Amino acid sequence: MDDESSLGSDSEINGFTNDRHTDKYGFIGGAQQYSEESAQDVPPEVLRQREVKWLDMLSNWDKWMVKRHKKVRLRCQKGIPPSLRGRAWLYLSGGKVKREQNRGKFEELDSQAGDPKELDVIEKDLHRQFPFHEMFVSRGGHGQQDLFRVLKAYTLYRPEEGYCQAQAPIAAVLLMHMPAEDAFWGLVQICEKYLPGYYSAGLEAIQLDGEILYALTRRVSPLVYRHLEKHKMEPILYMTEWFMCAFSRTLPWASVLRVWDMFLCDGVKIIFRVGLVLLKCMLGTREKLKACQGQYETMELLRAIEPRYMQEGFLVREVLEVPVSERDVEREHHVQLKRWRKNRGELHCKSPPRMHGARAIMASEPPSRQDLRQNPTIIVESPLPPPQPTPQLKKGEKSKEEKSKKKGSMKKAPTVMEIPNPYPLAGDPQRDPQLPLRDPQLPLRDPQLPLRDPQLPLRDPQLPLRDPMPTLRNSTVQQPLVNDTPLPNTPEDSPPPHQPTLNDQSLLTVSPLQKSTQSLSSIEADQDTYL
Repeated sequence: MDDESSLGSDSEINGFTNDRHTDKYGFIGGAQQYSEESAQDVPPEVLRQREVKWLDMLSNWDKWMVKRHKKVRLRCQKGIPPSLRGRAWLYLSGGKVKREQNRGKFEELDSQAGDPKELDVIEKDLHRQFPFHEMFVSRGGHGQQDLFRVLKAYTLYRPEEGYCQAQAPIAAVLLMHMPAEDAFWGLVQICEKYLPGYYSAGLEAIQLDGEILYALTRRVSPLVYRHLEKHKMEPILYMTEWFMCAFSRTLPWASVLRVWDMFLCDGVKIIFRVGLVLLKCMLGTREKLKACQGQYETMELLRAIEPRYMQEGFLVREVLEVPVSERDVEREHHVQLKRWRKNRGELHCKSPPRMHGARAIMASEPPSRQDLRQNPTIIVESPLPPPQPTPQLKKGEKSKEEKSKKKGSMKKAPTVMEIPNPYPLAGDPQRDPQLPLRDPQLPLRDPQLPLRDPQLPLRDPQLPLRDPMPTLRNSTVQQPLVNDTPLPNTPEDSPPPHQPTLNDQSLLTVSPLQKSTQSLSSIEADQDTYL
């Protein structure tokens, strides 16, 4: 193999060689604050089980979202398997349905030139997005090219909104898990459904959500709220990058993926919960507040969050325990919007209503089964000839197979002659007396067969003619065994049950069978005397 064939990856082209360690997320040199302590490694057997469950959910996505949405949410909270994360994100965000309903739209936008001013700003931001990830490390590499295509297509798709720098990390995270077209529709859904108005001019929506976060802090952590109010810390100072980038530039990468799993399932309330957890962990005790005597110290503390508070396991547990629902967010949104209109007037940017999670998005735009069908990414041609197409029949016309089946079913089965039972039971139907019991034409037996083999003796000569032992008439009758244990509820003084004796008439009465047996015994005795 020549030296040139080993080149080609973006990391090698940009000067990084194989001696630099690349973690399982694709970051070179352990960038993005990834370490073994910040991530929870799932055992392989558990991972395989989760993959099977997610494949079943994705195959019947509409049924799961309608009937078993709580189970979908629970599995998102446990973490989506890495092999299916891109496909699951596309289904959760509604990007799959959006792509199917707008086939060819991305190719159309990708082929257009775009606004030169917007393109110039996009090109300047490309190398700033995760520069230590192997996908974006090379200038002009395939990762940066796809990122440029996605961001340019969005500026053409929403020219009134244009390009915002915070959109680049969102699109980059999506590109790490899916192709460019899927990442484009995922970006569209996040900008329009999850975070509407965040990337518009004036940033009015993010300022409004900052006031909502400030109000929720008062309820969740009053100590933090009083400290922020005392030093006049506006929320826009510390929460802008958190919310606009969905914590992709703040948390370790393992935690980013878990937060995104829950965010795309349950909506923006997850972003509010993560912000509240970080504020409470960094400013929630009086000892920590003593080190923050002013606005500058507080900002420095929030910019350098302790790693233990950002670890995957700890952060997910704390986020799930924060008592903030979408109803709380909407209620506070109406309060803050009313206050905004009173103090600043109407909003200049009319953004669409926010959708709280995948279920609300699906309910707003019900998909069809065709939109949710999974298309294979790898198509293998079979060596077998294709099956012959079945001819289309007219209405009411039947195929040849159905006709042949119908003709075969119309043939009469051969009649079976019923032979009457010569020994009927009591419950059997009565026989017609005029019918013979048997066919008179058939002989009773085969006349060619002898009645018995003449060479065989009538009896075994070694056996005696009769039993030498005394018979019942000459022996003493044994008394039958009687259980001495008294029956329940029977007094001990009651007479014993009747025991049969030889004087009983029932024993003296001889049946006809016994008479015939006795006569045969006497005949055998006479023959013995004669012999």
